[in-house]
Amino acid sequence: MTPRRKYDSPVRRQRAAETRERIIAAGVDILHGFPVWNWRSLTVGAVATRAGVNERTVYRHFAGERELRDAVMARLETEADVVLEGLALEDIKDHTARLLEYVSSFPLQSRNVDDPTLMAAHRRQRAALVAAVSAQTDEWPEADRAIAAAMLDVLWSVASYERLVVDWELDPKEAIKGATWVIGLVETAIRERPSGLENR
Repeated sequence: MTPRRKYDSPVRRQRAAETRERIIAAGVDILHGFPVWNWRSLTVGAVATRAGVNERTVYRHFAGERELRDAVMARLETEADVVLEGLALEDIKDHTARLLEYVSSFPLQSRNVDDPTLMAAHRRQRAALVAAVSAQTDEWPEADRAIAAAMLDVLWSVASYERLVVDWELDPKEAIKGATWVIGLVETAIRERPSGLENR
């Protein structure tokens, strides 16, 4: 009598691992086709279709959409070479460069601000920042002036303030203190660099 093959065989485990990998890769592939971090497009149904499996197969590997998204996020972090464990202060600059280089591989979605009043206000703010930076940077390349002005724009933006208060749960006064502190550091750095951002 021929012995029954074990249900949990090495071949079966290998196939299961390959299917799981195909599902995760499909999720990553979906996200790469949309503006960065657009998680609404990452559904069990969409991933199943992209991976060439049915939804029941996805649910055999992941208890739900949250577990699927966690696995895809872990893969994205691996692709971006993001390692948060043991992150040291001196690592943050290089970490940021790697992360943003990776993020730049995603399509960009421009924020459609179609309100004429807001658009005019943004233009005035941008012009004011460029003028303020330009007044202190006669010898700087124009591109470096734009970078410095853009960094200041990020620091004083309402979106940055909202992230500090909502996501970081800072008291509004603490958020303002932090933003103005960093703006002061940028201002000092601008004054101390006579020829631009050559060491950025």
